[in-house]
Amino acid sequence: MTFHRRAFLAAYLPLGLSAQLRPAEGRKLAQQALAALGGEAYRRMHHRVESGRAYSFYHGRLSGLTRATISTFYDMAPEPAPANFVGLHERQALGKDQDVVYLYTPSAAHEITYRGARLQTEEVLKRWKESLLHNVLYILHSRIDEPGIAYDAKGTDIYQNQPVDRLEIADQEGRAVLVLLDAHTHLPVRQSWVRRDPLSGLPVEEVTLFAKFRDIGGGVQWPWVFRRERNGERIFEMFADQVRLNPDLDGSLFRIPKNAKILPPAK
Repeated sequence: MTFHRRAFLAAYLPLGLSAQLRPAEGRKLAQQALAALGGEAYRRMHHRVESGRAYSFYHGRLSGLTRATISTFYDMAPEPAPANFVGLHERQALGKDQDVVYLYTPSAAHEITYRGARLQTEEVLKRWKESLLHNVLYILHSRIDEPGIAYDAKGTDIYQNQPVDRLEIADQEGRAVLVLLDAHTHLPVRQSWVRRDPLSGLPVEEVTLFAKFRDIGGGVQWPWVFRRERNGERIFEMFADQVRLNPDLDGSLFRIPKNAKILPPAK
């Protein structure tokens, strides 16, 4: 069985079907990964701005390329952290003039252009939230001590000719993500999780690859290359040429502009 197939099955099987749970080892792997990312400095990260080239793909072929600036703001989780905590605001500005913006907050998703601001569907917001709640970089930042989060060491493997540790993270709502950690650096190199297609009911594997981690300040490590795949096909890739940690950003960036025309909601 290939690694890809094993990873798919491991991510899809419910946590209760694991042959043997290893929570202590799993928690240790999660703590090692957090330490590798910068430890408490990483968890104190409240703003981040990534700029670079973004590529989209359809059926494995390039379908679009653009400049992208992704600005992120974290709400600090209260103590104790609530279950399923969504405390992130994300602004994706696209194009040479950055004049197409996708704004995601815990309560709504909007597309903002020169025409105005259009509320996106609940399904769009739900997909963004599910992707966030499965994201190991977000989990280690904001959810690591969340009630009901379980860590399970799944042994070792070889990925891209390098040894990796396999870590499964699951929450009390049944979400599970399989993370591959570089056995030497303990940084995440790959994550995979499975969702159900709302139309066909078939399983869909979502994969994110992380590469070229660099210190972006204060010992915080962040990947400058992201790649997303769906059922084995590449769908998105970003190559950052600048990443800024905790810049002084105006809070209005994460709100609809006051002078924007409010357009009819998307259907």
